[in-house]
Amino acid sequence: MIKEMHLPDGPSPIRIQVIRTNRKTLALEIKEDLIVRARIPLHITDKQLQEFVDRHKDWILKKHQKAQEEIAKRQDIARPLPSKEELEKILSLIASRVRHYEKIMDLSCNKITIRNQKTRWGSCSSKGNLNFNYRLAYMPPEILDYVVVHELAHLRHMNHSQEFWAVVEDFLPDYKRRRQWLKEHGEEY
Repeated sequence: MIKEMHLPDGPSPIRIQVIRTNRKTLALEIKEDLIVRARIPLHITDKQLQEFVDRHKDWILKKHQKAQEEIAKRQDIARPLPSKEELEKILSLIASRVRHYEKIMDLSCNKITIRNQKTRWGSCSSKGNLNFNYRLAYMPPEILDYVVVHELAHLRHMNHSQEFWAVVEDFLPDYKRRRQWLKEHGEEY
């Protein structure tokens, strides 16, 4: 009898704890620990359990994502502004990613600045200066890279035209997935 299952979801699978009880129906729940609990009757076979999980995969993924977002929002609210030393480390991290992609994209920006922006992840000025939100340092690296490539692409196209998105796609073929992640975490980009 299965006591635990895993549902593949990107880099880390979703853990499903199986709890067999003297109940009549099958149920799923997700708590703050992000573990999915499948509460099932004693007589349910492993095959029936797997079929149940497969039928509810979309629900599990959606609810798990929503729970992750809620936790991230609470952590973000609780996180104090970084100290001067932390901001210097963040600037160094982001600048290293900018320099990496400048070489690959054959582009060059002027100044790189870190800011505490409430509504933006980054921006590019007409003078070629790039500004980044300090919170990017707490995002997955692939999301930071997406914002860096996005801003560098503005050095070629200061708009969001098809040509602009073609530049982004040239260097990040999966940019739409990364962009969707940002949209789901607070702002479309």
